[in-house]
Amino acid sequence: MKQDIILIGAGGHCKSCIDVIEQEGKYCIRGIIDKPEKRFETVLSYEIIGCDDDIVILSNKYKYFFISIGYVIINSLRKDLFTKVRSFGLHCPKIISPYAYVSKHAFIDQGTIIMHNVIINADVRIGKNCIINTGSIIEHDVVIDDNTHIAPGAIINGGTKIGEGSFIGSNSVCRQNVNIGRNSFVRFNSQIKSSINGTE
Repeated sequence: MKQDIILIGAGGHCKSCIDVIEQEGKYCIRGIIDKPEKRFETVLSYEIIGCDDDIVILSNKYKYFFISIGYVIINSLRKDLFTKVRSFGLHCPKIISPYAYVSKHAFIDQGTIIMHNVIINADVRIGKNCIINTGSIIEHDVVIDDNTHIAPGAIINGGTKIGEGSFIGSNSVCRQNVNIGRNSFVRFNSQIKSSINGTE
């Protein structure tokens, strides 16, 4: 039986999340929340039924919520919404596309989405509230901390560690055993050959 779920965020990334959720088949989307002025608009036929302030009210009926906004310059918005949902005792499930390969020896934490055509190899650990976007490759022994976005087509080679709140741009390639610090921003098509000091 499918569980009802509410999505938080009605932008472009929401459309990608909807497609993965529909394909996974575990959850039934009952609505989206976004800015008050967007109420009653639709995203791929799903109605915007409220705003962030309505989470408490909606929690009386729904127990599953998912953050469906992408990386927004400073990633604090995703982090803050995830923390807010969890503070109400609600569930943010992990969402995994049936078209992704995830090793049985990998660990994916709550609130993270694994998009279509992703490959996640053995002994990978991915934290909470992450986006592992379309077609990216996460090799063996990689650690990706909470609230991180790996953009489409990025390749993270074995033993790399990526700090919390980081963004790795599309088609970027990380050399093996590289350490990328907290809140790092890596532009698309980058070649990361050495460690990067993050910011607090």
